[in-house]
Amino acid sequence: MSVDLGSMKAIDVHVHVEQDEHGGFSIDDELMAASAAYFKSTEDRTPTIDDIASYYRSRGIAAVVFAVDAFTATGHPPLCSAEIADAAARHADVLIPFGSVDPHHPDAADRARRLVTEHGVRGFKFHPSLQAFAPNHTRFYPLYETIQELAVPVLFHSGQTGIGAGLPGGRGIKLGYSNPMLVDDVAADFPGLTIILAHPSVPWQDEAISVATHKANVYIDLSGWSPKYFPAQLVRASNSLLRHKVMFGSDFPLITPDRWLADFAGLDLKPEVRPLILKYNAARVLRLS
Repeated sequence: MSVDLGSMKAIDVHVHVEQDEHGGFSIDDELMAASAAYFKSTEDRTPTIDDIASYYRSRGIAAVVFAVDAFTATGHPPLCSAEIADAAARHADVLIPFGSVDPHHPDAADRARRLVTEHGVRGFKFHPSLQAFAPNHTRFYPLYETIQELAVPVLFHSGQTGIGAGLPGGRGIKLGYSNPMLVDDVAADFPGLTIILAHPSVPWQDEAISVATHKANVYIDLSGWSPKYFPAQLVRASNSLLRHKVMFGSDFPLITPDRWLADFAGLDLKPEVRPLILKYNAARVLRLS
């Protein structure tokens, strides 16, 4: 069984798994509380894979699910991407698993390969600020080379992050690692690697639009912000030159798809652009069609 595009009204390409089946959590309590305060979120922060599947199935929406392995940078034990993928396989009609590997780990490329070949992972999520790495450093190029060979997409967090927001020094999390211009180098050096810039990339929105316009292999997901707060230039680009390059993402559980879709309905977009953003662009990137 796999996702039936005909029965799904949308594909949410940005859904976090923040609790595993053993009671482990993706980040520590202080960072969890800081991000919840930043987003003013009152939702349950730790739904399980089964909970997420039920939630999205009831709405007729497919979901890309993932955690982030930031052990080197934070010292916090990560959720296991292999277990997430195996659990998602029970819900293949609605869930599409992405994996995460700590880019600092010496076996990161081998771990990525095993996640795809042994556990059916369909892509990878990186959070340069949380994982404390410059995406364009050549020490990480063997990892990208492997993922390019595996022919699955990579999703890079970009712009501001709620993780560590409001804490002294932001808990040491550096925003500069998430400037999309660092990913532009990766896109240029790995033209066969499909790259998604996660979120409106505030304060670097113009840079993100430029990268996605210039590089055929770069896309943008619209998660992490209510559409009513999207920068004006992002709305214009989504409605025109980037209409085939932007995709619906919520950032669940911090932002629900219900809230995102309700606010998206208020954007001034051409009727023919809406289904591209909600479903068809993602279907092409994820090779679901």
